Amino acid sequence: MTTDQILIGLGLTVALAVGAQILAHTLRIPAIVVLLPVGFVAGALTDNVVPTNIVGPAFEPLVSLAVAVILFDSGVGLDLRRLAGRTRRVVTALIVLGIPITWAIAALAGRLILGLSSGAALMLGAVLVVSGPTVVGPLLSFVRPSRRVQAVLEWESSVIDPIGAILGALTFHALVAGDPQPFAYEVGQFLTSVAVGLAGGAIGTAVLWLIFRRFSVSEALGASGALATVVAVAAACDIVREDTGLFAAIVMGIALANLAAFDVPVRRPFFETIIQLVIGLLFISISSTVTPESVGDVLLPTMGLVAVLVLVGRPLVALAATARSDLSMGERAFVGWMDPRGIVAAATASAFSTPLVGIGVAGASDILPVTFVVIVGTVTLYGLTAVPVARRLGVTRPAASLPLIVGGSEWVVDLALALRSQGLDVLMWAGGDGQRQRIQAAGLRLAHGRLLADATGRGAELEGITTVLLLTNEDDFNALAAVALEGTLDGGVYRVAAPSQDVGVVAPFTRGELLFGGPLTGVEIARRHREGAEIIIRGSDQGLPAGAEPLFVVHRGGQLDPVTAERAAEPQDGDTLVLLGPVPQRRADEPPARASTTGDEAAAEE
Repeated sequence: MTTDQILIGLGLTVALAVGAQILAHTLRIPAIVVLLPVGFVAGALTDNVVPTNIVGPAFEPLVSLAVAVILFDSGVGLDLRRLAGRTRRVVTALIVLGIPITWAIAALAGRLILGLSSGAALMLGAVLVVSGPTVVGPLLSFVRPSRRVQAVLEWESSVIDPIGAILGALTFHALVAGDPQPFAYEVGQFLTSVAVGLAGGAIGTAVLWLIFRRFSVSEALGASGALATVVAVAAACDIVREDTGLFAAIVMGIALANLAAFDVPVRRPFFETIIQLVIGLLFISISSTVTPESVGDVLLPTMGLVAVLVLVGRPLVALAATARSDLSMGERAFVGWMDPRGIVAAATASAFSTPLVGIGVAGASDILPVTFVVIVGTVTLYGLTAVPVARRLGVTRPAASLPLIVGGSEWVVDLALALRSQGLDVLMWAGGDGQRQRIQAAGLRLAHGRLLADATGRGAELEGITTVLLLTNEDDFNALAAVALEGTLDGGVYRVAAPSQDVGVVAPFTRGELLFGGPLTGVEIARRHREGAEIIIRGSDQGLPAGAEPLFVVHRGGQLDPVTAERAAEPQDGDTLVLLGPVPQRRADEPPARASTTGDEAAAEE
């Protein structure tokens, strides 16, 4: 290709990758549903977007490194504290039992339905054991299943990808070697690959620690450093042993999310932009290598394969893996109805099918188009049916708001209890031990981990947080947190006002929606609460008691609507008002209310 053709191909690939994702966002469907057909059509219409024509033999290693970056990002969202008890056992069973069951069923179906040779069928089975967070995550965001089910599926999709990639590499090398090797030898090879990945992940984690903790780099430079480290470590591991870079990448991501030595929000806009672009480029590039002729030859039999995977393979895996779990029958059934294939399946098929064709494995040329059809078929099927199936099984979470309330003063805890009494699933976070103990003593759900890192990253997505209410007695903290979280949540970020425009170093100079109105600052609410004012609930048709101040409106569907300095309460029929009641009159012989908390006491409590 000429330089001009290469430039046209590069520009068109990037434009299609971003444009398809914008279209998918507009249509509110998973991006892969648009990306794969767009890449397929583009590859059929012009050779300029076919990646092997643009970058030549560098395409396969570039795909491997790109997938490593995606898996690192998914690992950053895997908080081990969310994988505990029986949830951990279910995830482990889905991987330990799911891989051999799915591999056997897919290989057998490939042999009988598609007529592949034994070698090609084994390779296809290894390719199709994976799922993937790039497709499972967006589907679950639409469905909003119960948190246990969401945690199980998120963990399974993220952990099974690198294992499946290693399994694909081992299967490929076994086929290239020709003679079958003893089972113990294959197990040893697999464990060796895992060991190389773990070693690479440990080295990469140490480098990340140096970047974030020793050099104290800026946020943007830290994200760039993380990206460079992942690429370098994945490349080094792949040189030592093929496809171990994927395992190293997810180890690094999980370490970054869970080790106390790290307290940094990696998944910020810069890094998320890179991930979105990489996903788009991969899907467009890989699907453009699939020709219409190759798909046409295998389309109908592959639909049969999809039916076997969806109706036999996945339900059997879910039945075996959840047999002794505490998941309800509906939750178990939904786990059995969610197993789309994603980018790792496409990348593995792309990497190994061509070399197998070169050594004369019969049917190897069908592996990539079959995988392409399976990806499109499973994503489309699950994308269209996941929501109605989840509703029919009764596993969806209500559409009610889930506020994250930051702070643990007495009035804040009482407010959280009032909101919970209206059916809202309240989540709280506080920094001080005393406040955290108060929250737990009240029976409220306490968020773990690092507030800003979790609330702006995958933590917020996994918890389903819709709104953040910053109610601490530190006005500068509230202001800084509001700036950091601005634009990250659909329901908005709100903070209580400082007692005057001149209080604080940062608060007077930052924008953001201030809660409540008039004199109702955080200090004023705390004072009234100490003097006996209660958080009370009133129906929209009951009217406001004398001296009461509206704080929130809870709409009939459970949506939380805060009262702000610019927006008054506007309840509709059937809505509920959350109010700060009046301060009761004190008798002449009654002692005065407890004095305000001093600055030192407040700082200690926070």
